[in-house]
Amino acid sequence: MNLSTPFAIIGGSILGLLSSFGQFSRFVGDLIRALTDIRTWGPLTVGQMRRLGVDSLPIALFLSCFTGIVLALQASYTFTGAIPLYFVGALVTKTMILELGPVLTGLALSGRVGANIAAELGTMRVSEQIDALETMAYNPIAYLVVPRVLAGTIMVPLLVIFSNVLGIASGWITSMNVLDMTSAQFVRGSRLFYDSFDIVYCVIKSTSFGLTITVLGCYQGFNTRGGAEGVGIATTRAVVLASMMILVLDAFWALVLLQ
Repeated sequence: MNLSTPFAIIGGSILGLLSSFGQFSRFVGDLIRALTDIRTWGPLTVGQMRRLGVDSLPIALFLSCFTGIVLALQASYTFTGAIPLYFVGALVTKTMILELGPVLTGLALSGRVGANIAAELGTMRVSEQIDALETMAYNPIAYLVVPRVLAGTIMVPLLVIFSNVLGIASGWITSMNVLDMTSAQFVRGSRLFYDSFDIVYCVIKSTSFGLTITVLGCYQGFNTRGGAEGVGIATTRAVVLASMMILVLDAFWALVLLQ
C-alpha cells in the first residue's frame, strides 16, 4: 500500500466537504437574494402553508396526544411515595413545552415535510422542469424554494403550539381519570414552575426547526442528480440531515438560552 494513500483519501474528503459547504452557502445566498422577488413567491406561499402546515396537523396532534398520556403515567410511576402527585402537572407541562413538543413534532415533520419537498423538487430537477423554468426566465429559487421555506418557518411553530396544548390536555385528562388526581391538583402543578419565557424558548426553537427542515429539503431536491435513484438518495439525505440538525439545534438552544 502506498504511504501517501491515506493522505490522499483524507485530502479528498476535506475537499469534498469544503465543496459541499460552498455549494450550500451559494444556495443560501441565492435564497436570500430571491426574497426580494415578492411578486413570484408571494402568491404561492399561502398554498404551501396549507400543504406543509395544515396537512401535517393530524400527525403532529397524534404524536402529542399519546406523548402527554405516557408522560403523565411515567411521572406518576416515578413520583409515587416520594413526591406529591401534583408534580405530575409540572412535569407534563414543562416537558411538553420545552422539549417533547418541539422535538417530536420537528422529527415527524422532517420525515413528512422534508422528504416531500426533496422528492418533489428532485423529480422536477431530473425531469428538467426546473431547467424549463430558467428557460422561461423564471427564477426557480423564488418560484420553488422561497414559498416552501417561508411556509415551513411560519407553520412549524404553530404546529408545535397546537401539539403542546393537546399534549398537556391529554396528560391532564389521564391524570384525572387514571391517576386519581383532581383538576385543581394538575393545574397547581402546571403553574408551579411555569415561566412565560418557556413559550418564547419553544417558539424560537421550533422556528429554527422549520427553517432547517425546509432549507435542507429544498437544497437536496434542487441539487438532485442521477434520475430516480438520485431522487431516492436526495430524499433520504434530506430526512437524515434534518433529523440530525434538529437534535444539534435542540442542544444548541438549550446551551444558549437556558444557561
